[in-house]
Amino acid sequence: MSPLSRRDLLRKTGFGFGAMAASDLLASASAPAETPLAVRQPQFPARAKRVIHLFMNGGPSQIDTFDPKPELLKLDGQELPDSIKETLQPTQRNRVGTIWGSPFQFSKHGQSGLEISELFPHVAKHADDLCVIRSMESEIANHSPGLLMMNCGHPVLPRPSIGSWALYGLGTESQDLPGYVVLIPSGMPTAQSRNWTSAFLPGVFQGTHIETNAKGGELIPHLTRDDIRPGTQRSQLALTQFLNRRHRNQHEGDERLESRIHSMELAFRMQSAATDAFDVTKEPATIREMYGDTPVGRNLLMARRLAERGVRYIQCYHGAGQPWDNHSGLMPRIKSLCEESDQPIAALLTDLKLRGMLDDTLVIWGGEMGRTSTIQKGPKKIEQVGRDHHVDGFTIWMAGGGIKGGMAYGQTDDFGLGIAANPVHVHDFHATVLHLLGFDHKQLTYRYSGRDFRLTDIHGQVVDDLLA
Repeated sequence: MSPLSRRDLLRKTGFGFGAMAASDLLASASAPAETPLAVRQPQFPARAKRVIHLFMNGGPSQIDTFDPKPELLKLDGQELPDSIKETLQPTQRNRVGTIWGSPFQFSKHGQSGLEISELFPHVAKHADDLCVIRSMESEIANHSPGLLMMNCGHPVLPRPSIGSWALYGLGTESQDLPGYVVLIPSGMPTAQSRNWTSAFLPGVFQGTHIETNAKGGELIPHLTRDDIRPGTQRSQLALTQFLNRRHRNQHEGDERLESRIHSMELAFRMQSAATDAFDVTKEPATIREMYGDTPVGRNLLMARRLAERGVRYIQCYHGAGQPWDNHSGLMPRIKSLCEESDQPIAALLTDLKLRGMLDDTLVIWGGEMGRTSTIQKGPKKIEQVGRDHHVDGFTIWMAGGGIKGGMAYGQTDDFGLGIAANPVHVHDFHATVLHLLGFDHKQLTYRYSGRDFRLTDIHGQVVDDLLA
């Protein structure tokens, strides 16, 4: 037998590669693929199918936005009593200044009469949809541990994020997009990718972050290829995945390998799905104007487009680092931050309601902590002063997805520095979110290192008063 030339070898085996690709395509079309992200039923009927989490990283001042304290105006400029100072965490106690009543006006809105600051005139129109929790409490008044606590349920140790737990429990309705997407306008928040980590859960449950205001306009680098035809690329992928699966069969139980195989398949499907989902120019001009042509506006419009395409958990950060961290210059900075976010947030709520999606979409607004009701030591001029970190009585709000609207829950003390009624720990918040998604937080567990882990660890109670 004469030896085959390279040309003959490629010609003859090329048909085999094509057949392999064809069989891969036929298999995926004729039978549901085995994927850890397949849709799964919750433990009981869910009120929310998806979550859009608007993260105001840095810690917005509740005193100036959603927790009115008119009595502080009478004490403005006075020293904080020693008995109240002693309740603060050591760092805040050492740099606490005088009492500072909010320079912004609050007024009642909607049939509920919910009090909201003048900084959020557009959001205030949705007062009857909002459930404002004024008694949130966390553990460490600093950014990295605060972010990790709010996202992952532990301020230090690596734990899966709440989006990863949601995806692990429910899977995703979209097989062409990641089930957990994190939108960041320009640069990472503090603690970076640890905020959306899957930790010891399989890697397929980790969040996929997209820099939506990236230089050059390329949201997902190298998503498409111009050097190869789609059919040829499909054949290449089929061959690669055939070899991957054969390798996987020799290494059963390797979740990292499973995650890589799934990521390759998802990346191929995203070439068309993602370019469509993130293209806000396909929206009518009236919708784009409603959100505003700004980084935050485009972010939230993308979030809605992802939600209607079946993405399970979408998190939107305000900006890089910690933009709401107003230790100084609070008055001009919080005005700017609220102007950037007020119209887009209101547009999102309006848009979801018009599409009939707000009933089963849980919208969350808030940061990793709040701010003190006192001036932080340092600047003296009113336009230069700011507020320090605070975790014992800050504010978040939720809307839609089975939440009781038009109400304020919990109460801080007269100084806005302690909780006077109905405390809601971050663990309670997490338990409530999982309940709305159809899970008992005590039963949604994952076996790792000899024990069953859960988002709330050994803590947390569902806050029934928040449920519609």
